[in-house]
Amino acid sequence: MFSLFDTRRFGAFLARCRKEADLTQSELADKLDLTRQAVSKYETGESFPDVSILVGIAAVFDISLDELIGAGNPGIDDVIRLAPALKPSVLGKLTERLSTLGIDISHIAGLVQYLRDADLSPLLQSAGCSGLDQKLLTKLLPFFDSDAKEILLNKTIEGEWDWRLLLGSFPYLESLTEQIEAAVMDGALPGEVLTAMHDYFMRQ
Repeated sequence: MFSLFDTRRFGAFLARCRKEADLTQSELADKLDLTRQAVSKYETGESFPDVSILVGIAAVFDISLDELIGAGNPGIDDVIRLAPALKPSVLGKLTERLSTLGIDISHIAGLVQYLRDADLSPLLQSAGCSGLDQKLLTKLLPFFDSDAKEILLNKTIEGEWDWRLLLGSFPYLESLTEQIEAAVMDGALPGEVLTAMHDYFMRQ
């Protein structure tokens, strides 16, 4: 379902950039403080540079890091692996490309602490829910802004996600109490949710 990073495609893109800049492999290697052999391996797809070298390559060719990484057609697992080393703005651009691939909520768990709020909400909107349980939701909710929490509630009301997950989530949903009450009154959520929510806040 998700593509693996194509190091050969990335390498061909790197070689094209180098040739368009009229650089030899040795000249590019000097600019990056690498050996010519390392550059050759990147260009043939035998190896892939770490993020610090990617940053240097992007600077040499005056291209964005997301464009450079995107040349290898990264899949969600690749983006999750790179996420800790990427700026949130770069990560956001990469996840834009992935949001059409049927991302699952479990993938978002690997990205949530690195994504900006503005990039998290669209990804969450398109996410499937297989693998969503209370443990995963508890891990995600502290990172959710009000928009993301509202998406969670709407997906629950629409029946995409199990309403029972709300029962253990009240510590993070205080800003949505009115919407939850309205959803129960409209019959979109069962009365158990309202009872449990009132019980929780009475104990606080």
